[in-house]
Parts: sequence; structure tokens; C-alpha cells
Amino acid sequence: MITVAWNSEMKFDVSTPTGHMVRLDAYPQEGEPSTGPTPVEMLLASMAACSGMDVISILAKKRQKVTSYRVEVDGVRGPEGEYPRPFVKMTVRHIVDGENLDPVAVARAVELSDQKYCTVMTTLRAAPEIVSEWVIATPTPA
Repeated sequence: MITVAWNSEMKFDVSTPTGHMVRLDAYPQEGEPSTGPTPVEMLLASMAACSGMDVISILAKKRQKVTSYRVEVDGVRGPEGEYPRPFVKMTVRHIVDGENLDPVAVARAVELSDQKYCTVMTTLRAAPEIVSEWVIATPTPA
């Protein structure tokens, strides 16, 4: 289970089952520092990292020698001022460099990640049911 605890202001600390902590924050107000990525930034980063891990793994199995690799994600959201402003388009760009890379192998690795292996992409496409629940931790005296 992922636990997200309010820290202060708009800062939230995320604890993962693997024991890691990430601080999420809102976009900084003018002159204020930001202490972490926004939840929306992490959504795009999660998709990029998920796909990237697949691609690197597949290329290694295909004996492709990758020397440099990054994934860029451009997300297009609905109009400003209209909420909740979901993403209407996401473009995932894989930039791969290496020794004698086979373009067919790279294309196939990206395709396999995109269509078969990346859980984050598959989940976003599936639009799973989301159930919200709430609990008051300290009951109000009667």
C-alpha cells in the first residue's frame, strides 16, 4: 500500500511498500521554493520510467548495446481554468543511443513496452474504477 501523509502547506510525503519516501509539492508560488515534483509530474514520470525499464530490459535481451537513453513525455491537458483538467494526449519519446543499434529492435522494444508490458500505460488506457473512501481518525464527541 502507498501511504501519502500531509507534511505542511501543500507538501505530502509518499511512503512506498519498498521503504522509499518521496515528497510531492504543488507548483511554487512566486518566490517560494518547491520541495518536490507535483503529483501530475510524477504521473508522467511514472509512465516514462515504467516504459524505460521495459525498453532497456528488452534491448539487453536482444543484445543491443545502449550507451545513452532517456524518455521524454509531453502531456497535453484540458484548458486552463476548467477542472479537473485531465490529460487529453500524452506523447512518449524514447531517445536511444548505442553501438550499431538495430532500428527494428528498438522499435519492437518500444512497441512491446507500449502494448504489452508497461503497467502504468496499460492502467491509464484501461481507465480503472476508482473508489474513494473517508474516515475521521478522531471521532467528534457526541
